[in-house]
Amino acid sequence: MKIDILNQPPFLYVTDNSNDCNAHSIFLCTDQNKAYEHEARANGCSNIITAKECLDLLGISDKIKIIGITGTNGKTTTAAAIYSILLDLGKKVGLQGTRGCFINEQKVEDKSLTTPPILQTIHHLKLAVEENCEYFVMEVSSHAIVQNRIDGLTFTLKILTNITQDHLDFHKNIDAYIAVKSSFFSDETLKLINKDENKIRFNRTNCMTYGIENPATYKILAYALKDGISGALAKIDKVYDFTSSLHGFFNLYNLLSAIAAVDMLDVAKMEKICEVVEHFAGVEGRMEVVSTEPLVIVDFAHTPDGMEKVLDSMKDKDIIVVFGAGGDRDRTKRPKMGMIAQRFAKKVVVTSDNPRTENPDIIINEILAGMKVDNAIWVEKDRLKAIHKALQWREHNEIVIILGKGDETYQEVNGQKFAFDDRVVVRSLLSQIG
Repeated sequence: MKIDILNQPPFLYVTDNSNDCNAHSIFLCTDQNKAYEHEARANGCSNIITAKECLDLLGISDKIKIIGITGTNGKTTTAAAIYSILLDLGKKVGLQGTRGCFINEQKVEDKSLTTPPILQTIHHLKLAVEENCEYFVMEVSSHAIVQNRIDGLTFTLKILTNITQDHLDFHKNIDAYIAVKSSFFSDETLKLINKDENKIRFNRTNCMTYGIENPATYKILAYALKDGISGALAKIDKVYDFTSSLHGFFNLYNLLSAIAAVDMLDVAKMEKICEVVEHFAGVEGRMEVVSTEPLVIVDFAHTPDGMEKVLDSMKDKDIIVVFGAGGDRDRTKRPKMGMIAQRFAKKVVVTSDNPRTENPDIIINEILAGMKVDNAIWVEKDRLKAIHKALQWREHNEIVIILGKGDETYQEVNGQKFAFDDRVVVRSLLSQIG
């Protein structure tokens, strides 16, 4: 991509693509493109800079406070909650993550990588600065940490949600994954750590904690999860109450970390922060209610821990769960996902997620390896037919929960992306069923 430069003759733009280079360009050299530096020079570009130099050149470095959130689950909801709270407190804010880029309540870019290449992040930061944003909230993936896609960024606050199994196709084993997450918290930056997460390693300088089960700087003393969330939060010797329309124990953690983060930024008094929490309505594709009669919920959960958190939040209900597992990803989690689905659900429909280049039948069989197959399990690799089966199969007050894709609008099969949105499919099928 390119970023135009003002008042920097003779240079007109910064690019990370050597094919876009000429005598009037600046080449941003990163771990991903450094092999093409010679091509950039061959195309006439003599000015090669780092990400930090790019931020300084564009005048971004000291003009915005960056909040980075990492963890296996909860990044998107926590980031969105912080963004929402800051906006409600009258602050100008940018948000970058799985759902795209937003600046002051306006969506400026659609979904891409959770943490995009550094020049794209710099572009988003530049847009935010131009709109007078004081804060920029971003999700930080483990891939981005390994690949130095956050190189040059100075974080005002770093947040950990949790660490559970994910991306082992990339990291190879859980210890390597934990080490990557831990490396994000090795410096003396202000940080907020989930005290109930015992696998993380972190620099204790400038560190505060939040938790429900263990003593923490921000500690939940009491909570209720019926018809939403209500909680009593203790900070040192004071207690604050908050409420939310969100559902699930896992969202109690997300809200707690968001409240604590905003408090650590010293934006407003804790009472006011807790007051505006109830305005946050959640994130598309995360425990999203697609239909109330019958009750159908769509969620992005695609890991054993993510599934368990979602299904456990509805454990007092009769559940029909529809799910699959992504192809070309960690295969060891598939039987675990099957086992969790069977443990919580009254009925299970096993289907395809994004099979990518893998055979869907093989993926499904690996899921079934963790299950005791009986007449409460239905296998249908066609995802549309699987959702249809679940809607027809439901009885009385049973709830249909469709997991894995959330607000994705496509299904990836054999390297191609086809239009497919679980929510659109549900609404269309319900209109036909009547």
